[in-house]
Amino acid sequence: MNHDNDFEFAKRIAKGLAGQFGSNCEVVIHDLRGNDHEHSIIAIENGYVTGRSVGDGPSHIVLDALRDNDATPEDRISYLTKTSDGKVLKSTTLFIRDDAGKAIGLIGINFDISMFVAFEESLRGFTSLGVSNQEPEAISGNVSDLLDELLEHSVALIGKPTALMSKEEKMRAIKFLDERGAFLVTRSGPKICQYFGISTFTLYSYLDEIRSENK
Repeated sequence: MNHDNDFEFAKRIAKGLAGQFGSNCEVVIHDLRGNDHEHSIIAIENGYVTGRSVGDGPSHIVLDALRDNDATPEDRISYLTKTSDGKVLKSTTLFIRDDAGKAIGLIGINFDISMFVAFEESLRGFTSLGVSNQEPEAISGNVSDLLDELLEHSVALIGKPTALMSKEEKMRAIKFLDERGAFLVTRSGPKICQYFGISTFTLYSYLDEIRSENK
């Protein structure tokens, strides 16, 4: 894909933010155009914060944006995320839009606040301050990990193992996966079928029913 001038200023912004805030600040640019959903990162500064690099795949937020191309997703400012190795990040997502207002890319800012969180926990233990109830969202290094996380979330939503789920409960779980963009991941269908113990025909029958209800 030709990453044209739509992203040149964003790349300069990424370098500037990473330089301004130092090595704990990752700034990543995703290209949301085209169909190559698994390799959306076109530029990244301080990628060691999340372990990602150019050519890696999307996060939950990117999949949500890709799932509904006609929507105008809103920027998200200052929310918590976490990496697979336990880092806690303070994140912001800003969408890059074309002249018609359609989201064609995004800038993600992820600042590693793990040391601050550890200090806060120590201070809270000493002063008995209140506990935050905001649960960090996961940031995956690749789409395989992301799909695994979405599958785990779908089971947690139902509250029982897949082998014990009824048809209606499996459909609820699959509806969650569809809403989070899981089916944008290449070859996700066979893995989801195996996970829920259903055939390909059954899976797409469920999807047809789910999507017709949504309409």
